[in-house]
Amino acid sequence: MSQWLLLGVNSVSLGGLLFLLSAGFSLIFGLMRIPNLTHGSFFMLGAYFGVTLLQLGWNFWLAALVAAVGIAAVGGVIERLLLRRLAGQELAQVLVTLGLSFMIADLCLMVWGGDPIPFDAPPGLRGALPIASIVFPTYRLVVVVIAVVIAAALWLLLERTRLGAMIRAGVDDEAMARVTGIRVSRIFTIVFCLGAAVAGFAGVIGGPILSVYPGLDGDMLPLALIVVILGGTGSLLGALLGSLIIGFLYNYGQVLFPELAYIILFLPMLLILLFRPQGLFGRHVP
Repeated sequence: MSQWLLLGVNSVSLGGLLFLLSAGFSLIFGLMRIPNLTHGSFFMLGAYFGVTLLQLGWNFWLAALVAAVGIAAVGGVIERLLLRRLAGQELAQVLVTLGLSFMIADLCLMVWGGDPIPFDAPPGLRGALPIASIVFPTYRLVVVVIAVVIAAALWLLLERTRLGAMIRAGVDDEAMARVTGIRVSRIFTIVFCLGAAVAGFAGVIGGPILSVYPGLDGDMLPLALIVVILGGTGSLLGALLGSLIIGFLYNYGQVLFPELAYIILFLPMLLILLFRPQGLFGRHVP
């Protein structure tokens, strides 16, 4: 029983990381209609930034915040200089973001090498925490708490602030938002930077669980895509629920049916695409 509970905690912690990666991706696609295939690269690049700062002796949480700011700046440059010029050109956006992801991967390989770089959790969180005679990894529990806090913060931002109202207006009806005086282009940049920052932050806090290595972006991006398809574009609740579903399917599928792990993982996505293409909580995109 304890093994299954531990696997459940691991699934929830993976779901938390996937939420941090996919929430920004979902909002970016829901608002800007940009299939940003560079999003997995933001996760990996944030992890590399974080490990570099840690090797210089920085505090773990400060390194995570600085990496998030750095990735937000990278995302802002990409949105302003490239993606803004390709508005409404979905194929061009896919090709450009895919090309950027390859370029970032090669840059990371050149700077940090091809060997995996392990992360250490913060000193006070490296042990295990006994709960009701069951021992859980402390850091994974902290990751779950962080994901819940950030989910609540994003929800408050979207539902209780003026900026959130403008973002939701842009998601619901971009043309009407422009008519009412909302500077949608500025909102685009803010959302893109916010999504990139959360992905970069997730890369750092995910380091002690996943480590950082070439190809991390390619491993995480398909999971984020599945989450967005399940939950629906532009839906924070959908991203959260989809992340938890994929976290459990990924971990339990690999343990119970390792030879069918990818079938178990991708089958829900196929069913959603067939019977509810807008996702569980998304709206139909014309």
